[in-house]
Amino acid sequence: MQLDHSLGFILNHAGRRMTQLLSLHFQPYDMTTEQWVVLHRLACEDGISQKTLAIRAEKDQTNITRILDQLERKGLVERKANENDRRSFLTFITDQGRAMNDKLNPIEQQVIASLLTGFTEEQVSLLRELLLKITEAANTRVKEVEDTPS
Repeated sequence: MQLDHSLGFILNHAGRRMTQLLSLHFQPYDMTTEQWVVLHRLACEDGISQKTLAIRAEKDQTNITRILDQLERKGLVERKANENDRRSFLTFITDQGRAMNDKLNPIEQQVIASLLTGFTEEQVSLLRELLLKITEAANTRVKEVEDTPS
C-alpha cells in the first residue's frame, strides 16, 4: 500500500494541516495551538494540578511545564502552591488569559467551519463519531501495550 493511501497517514496529514492553518490565525495573538489548548482547558476547569492539566491537554509533564512557563510569562496563567500537596502546583487562568481564550475560541470555530464547508450536518456528525471511535480504539490499544510486561 502506498503511504498516501494509508488511513493513518491521511489522518495525521489532515491534523497537521489543520493545526498549521489554525497556527496562522493565532499568530497575530502570539499564541500557538499547543498553548491555546492548555489555556482553553484551564478556561473550562480552573485551579487544577499540572498533572491533571497535562492529562486533559494530552501533553506530557515536560511539555506542560514548558507551555505553562510561556503562558505565565504572557500573564495568561498563574501557578500557586497546592496547600494539600506541597510537591505540586495548581494552575489558574488569569482574567487576561480568559479574555485571550474568548478571542481565540471563535477563531478556532471559524477555521474549522471553513474546512467543513460543503459537508452536510450529517457528514460532520458521522466524521466526529468515526474519529472518536478511532481515538477510543487507539487509547485502548495503547493501554494494552503499556500494560504488557516487556
